[in-house]
Amino acid sequence: MSLRRIVLRDFVIVQSLELDLGSGFSVLTGETGAGKSILIDALQLALGARADSSVVREGAARCEIAAEFDASPALTPWFEEQGFPVEDTLLLRRTVDTEGRSRAWINGSAATMTQLKALANDLVDIHGQHAWQSLTRSDAVRELLDAYAGADTTTAQRCWTEWRSKRKALETATQRQSTLQQESERLAWQIAELDKLAPQPDEWVELNTQHSRLANAQALLDAAQVAVSALDDDEPSAGGLLHRALTALQAQAHIEPQFAGVIEALEAALAGVQDTVHSLHQYARRTEQDPASLEALDQRLSQWMSLARRYRRPPEELAELHAQWRDELSRTDQALDLVALQHAERQAWEVFAAALQVLTKKRQQAAPKLSQAVTEAMQSLGMQGGRFEVSLQRLDEPQAEGWEQVEFLVAGHSGVTPRPVGKVASGGELSRIALAISVVTSRLGQAPTLIFDEVDSGIGGAVAHTVGKLLRQLGADRQVLAVTHLPQVAACADHHLLVSKQQAGLQTVSTVKAITTQDRVSELARMLGGSEASEVSLAHARELLTI
Repeated sequence: MSLRRIVLRDFVIVQSLELDLGSGFSVLTGETGAGKSILIDALQLALGARADSSVVREGAARCEIAAEFDASPALTPWFEEQGFPVEDTLLLRRTVDTEGRSRAWINGSAATMTQLKALANDLVDIHGQHAWQSLTRSDAVRELLDAYAGADTTTAQRCWTEWRSKRKALETATQRQSTLQQESERLAWQIAELDKLAPQPDEWVELNTQHSRLANAQALLDAAQVAVSALDDDEPSAGGLLHRALTALQAQAHIEPQFAGVIEALEAALAGVQDTVHSLHQYARRTEQDPASLEALDQRLSQWMSLARRYRRPPEELAELHAQWRDELSRTDQALDLVALQHAERQAWEVFAAALQVLTKKRQQAAPKLSQAVTEAMQSLGMQGGRFEVSLQRLDEPQAEGWEQVEFLVAGHSGVTPRPVGKVASGGELSRIALAISVVTSRLGQAPTLIFDEVDSGIGGAVAHTVGKLLRQLGADRQVLAVTHLPQVAACADHHLLVSKQQAGLQTVSTVKAITTQDRVSELARMLGGSEASEVSLAHARELLTI
């Protein structure tokens, strides 16, 4: 799924650009400041890199970047899961306006930056011109070896977190045994006090409702009797009046059809009154004054209030407090059980140790292979006799990423003991070592497009031609795009893209075009001899193209 086409609108100093890319090895060259790395920057934005308003060409409202890739069946499940249409090609599009606001699309559907980034590793592998700097960072070195070894530290990190948690719990419990014992006794006593009450959720509200009903039983019965009298017993009563009205209308209903609706309403009202009277009679039969129950409720409410005051909590929270203390006592008693905590810590350690063993084994197997592969690449990069080693040093205590500290060692020539890269290698050597590592590790990657952004910095002469041949070899298997200032590298390319800048009014704009034959000779001559190509540089350029 290589990169087929890239389109830019108003990006930095590019006004408009539509560039088709071929398979194999392609180079981008041009004068300093022409914008050779602009395409790389644009592609990174299309793949979800952070953007701000500075990428918008001066005078434009927004910039637009589109990158089209060959489709890959391997990504179809991801597209379906994310809800994106599956098409013959993959089109990534992104815009950034002068306020720094950004929008993105995948195959025409709106997408997030996270979704763009999720695709990046499956599409492009970018090696930057400052790749050598990472060789001095322990985390970057470890990640590079793990990538080469196919080792995933996710499981180990999760197990490390679990083990550290169990170990901390054990250490804390060991240090706080006397305090925890006192806490356990206090909680147990408080729980025993509340056990006597045994408060239930929502019981406080129900107790108050029942108490209010019993305390006002006579008033409730009187109210029910007054209602029954008004509805049915008195003369006239509401029921009697409704019945009289209903009878009068029913007698004339055969003459006036409009009475039918009124009669229906009166019948419903009379039925409602009769049902109400029946309900009130049932209520009166069930309700009676119960001094004994009222006294029992008084006592329970008093107990609730007493405990609520003692523990300075609203009465309605006692049931929740009771459950909370039970949970705290359970946790405290667990913390007091050092044997159980030791067992849990030991189990967590055993799981973590198993994950560490897997990581260590993969690293130990991969380290000599990576060492040999990079050493071989160094020989062709002007470091004959040099040696590269991947050192695995066991730590006193394992970390989330494993037992080992990974370090890259290098000997610039034969007969010298390898030492840490950052301490013995010069800038040029660091660049060459980084390039050797990039070439070795890129062969193992899955991304169909490899991009090298001036990774040949600090290299020249015959070594530069060797770099070009290495990149061309990579291009036989995957699409390779390199930004370079070396004519020896550019001469090895299958495709040559020339980046140039011109003055358009008051603004400078950058363009990119594919060149062949004589234009390519002229560009290589410029790279060899400066802005004005001489016959010597032209002849040298032709010679480079025939090698």
